[in-house]
Amino acid sequence: MLTTTAFIRATITNFFFFASLNGYVLLPLHIQALGGTEVEIGIVMGIYSGVGILCQPLVGPWVDAVGRKPFMVLGVGLVALSSLIAVLVPAVGVLALVRAVQGVGFSAFFVANFSYVIDLVPPARRGWALGIYGVSGLASTALAPLLGEWIIRRFGFRPLFVVSLMLALVAMALVHGVREHRRGEQPPVRGVEWLREGLVDVFQRHMTVAVFFGLGSGTVFAFLPTFAEALGVTTLALFYTAYAGAAMVVRVFGGRLIDTRGRRAVIVPSMFVQAGAAAILAGVAAAVTRTSRVPVAPFLAVAGLLSGGAHGFVYPGLAALVADRAPEARRAAVVGVFSAVFLVGQTAGAFAFGYVAHALGYAALWTILTSLLVLGSLLSFGLAGERAA
Repeated sequence: MLTTTAFIRATITNFFFFASLNGYVLLPLHIQALGGTEVEIGIVMGIYSGVGILCQPLVGPWVDAVGRKPFMVLGVGLVALSSLIAVLVPAVGVLALVRAVQGVGFSAFFVANFSYVIDLVPPARRGWALGIYGVSGLASTALAPLLGEWIIRRFGFRPLFVVSLMLALVAMALVHGVREHRRGEQPPVRGVEWLREGLVDVFQRHMTVAVFFGLGSGTVFAFLPTFAEALGVTTLALFYTAYAGAAMVVRVFGGRLIDTRGRRAVIVPSMFVQAGAAAILAGVAAAVTRTSRVPVAPFLAVAGLLSGGAHGFVYPGLAALVADRAPEARRAAVVGVFSAVFLVGQTAGAFAFGYVAHALGYAALWTILTSLLVLGSLLSFGLAGERAA
């Protein structure tokens, strides 16, 4: 299945779609150059996740009812439209609209394309397949900001938005060639019943574990740059390279364990590994100051390796477990809920721990995060432990 044209097309499309979106991680620099404040930066950047949290559970049932391809087209089209708006009207208020449109586009495309990939792969190979598929997103996360920074330093932000538009159009061309497998008759979207089923999905243990996992990854990515700067570290390349590299290596060479050993068997230890990475940061924050001679970069690199390795197992493991337990007729709806609760964890970490860092400092931030991740790890012991059929 992993060598079929359909799977390869979906994976490559995912790369180009997120390459188009990931250049916008540099948007705070543009907002600042336009005279925006830190508050405006936070609002503009946070709108994307907020819209995603709201939209993904709403989009899922419609993806089940209407089909995957229409929402792939819609998602890519909205992201292309957002880049066109950013090119034509460079203003802080308009950039808030751009991020809102991107949040809707991300929700539509991600739920549809992810569900389409699950449809393609048998359960016995689902964990590894989802890990391989996810490598395309990790690769775009690693490469797009590098390319984007090179573009804005030499040509400015408008050319970056033009490149993002072109990448979205490549994704659109790939989506145009998708041939969705014919499925059985799908039930229509039912308001009250859909809401009841969605609430049942939210209160599952694997969804709770996804919140804790999102909390860890969101907090690390939100506060590691300022934490490193406070310690006098001039580059974070080691951390991000280690993170992305470890996640990709684990997925490619260890992803089969998700299928052969079972979802729980890889999720539980990986959750503890993520907690260990936060504990390293807590130790560094407690023991090292800006004037210390202790080299901080190696510790950040180790934390990156552990965090990335954990990500490489936990996300596809949880996604495979979610897919295993979802009825086929509601698969996209459940995927939408899963992605939304993960985003809730990420967003909550970015917002809540900002107050912790401001009031108590980074040592307290990383220590509290470590404690919460240990709690999430303990909860993961209760996950279903069956291997894929």
